[in-house]
Amino acid sequence: MNDSVINEVTERLKALGIQYELDEHEAVFTIEAIIALGLNKKGMIPVNLFLRDASGKRHFLVIHDGEKQTDLKTLREQIGCSRLSFGSEERLMKHLGLTRGSVSPFGLINNVNHDVEVVIDESIRGREKLGFHPNINTATVWVSYDDFMKFVEDCGNPVKFVNC
Repeated sequence: MNDSVINEVTERLKALGIQYELDEHEAVFTIEAIIALGLNKKGMIPVNLFLRDASGKRHFLVIHDGEKQTDLKTLREQIGCSRLSFGSEERLMKHLGLTRGSVSPFGLINNVNHDVEVVIDESIRGREKLGFHPNINTATVWVSYDDFMKFVEDCGNPVKFVNC
């Protein structure tokens, strides 16, 4: 399963003409585990949060600097929604085809309805290298900020920039 999941992402990147590097590693579930493996030395590894509003009608993929804490109240005000909470594993699978620990913007390839809103922290802009799981937490794919945005825009989901 690992190879097919990774191949789906890398094939999409190749189709878009996106240069990438792939590092395979043991499963990681936290930024601390990523740091312990030394992966953060290659570039920024953003935190990816799958959130929903209080009614469960709006879903968000929030991408921010892993060294910052996200204030959900401030975020809520910036994106104009009701109280935010983490989406359940069932919602995560339904909307992004992902499991906990593997949340990634590459999951947008599974969001055919484009109903997950992408919320990107301004601190991500212009980064030379960003590392994301290729929809499985046993690998990290490295891309430039510009190529990351090319991928996100190709997916067709709404995008908003905020200051987390």
